Amino acid sequence: MAELTGLADDRALLGRTSTAERVSDILRSRIAEGYFPPGTRLSEDSIGGALGVSRNTLREAFRLLTHERLLVHELNRGVFVRVLTVDDVEDIYRTRRLVECAVVRGLGKPPYAVEGLAQSVADGQRAAREGDWKGVSTANIHFHRELVALAGSARTDELMRSVFAELRLAFHVVDDPRRLHKPYLARNREILQTLQAGDRDVAERLLAAYLDDSLKGLVEVYGL
Repeated sequence: MAELTGLADDRALLGRTSTAERVSDILRSRIAEGYFPPGTRLSEDSIGGALGVSRNTLREAFRLLTHERLLVHELNRGVFVRVLTVDDVEDIYRTRRLVECAVVRGLGKPPYAVEGLAQSVADGQRAAREGDWKGVSTANIHFHRELVALAGSARTDELMRSVFAELRLAFHVVDDPRRLHKPYLARNREILQTLQAGDRDVAERLLAAYLDDSLKGLVEVYGL
């Protein structure tokens, strides 16, 4: 499998305590990065061999990622990277709107710690200049993770980590990522500048409109 190229290098991340949680972290990252695209069948023998983990450990990692809705088990066929439906995408965005807008609405008095947001905006702009639209997509996800992190809640961070990983499954089947991501470079910067100015109410309105438009655009170009 071409997707396994470099996976053996991740074996070092397991350290001495090779656990299903660490394996699932590695596979989650690989899925989010597109190494295992939606619809890919995951081979226990190949992945287990590349990572140097037991079949039982790998199966537990698969179970964890299935619970996160990143994988699906098909009887007598195996485990596959999940292919999202339009209904899935709409549900993801409902969750995003509930959580992300609530985070901005709940911010206290300015100034806000937006250094992470600013870095994500800069990363996205640099990737766009280089024509790296996968990099733009990654920077965009980082922007929204940093936005959620403003809540200072480990539980919210954990919830949205899974949501954003699932969202990447939809991004990976879009034929024209430039069309999908380019409009939001400027909108990310606008939200950042509004928060830098200390106006959370305007930032929330901008974010709500942003998410509505993003959902509409993704559904329009989403290939099923």
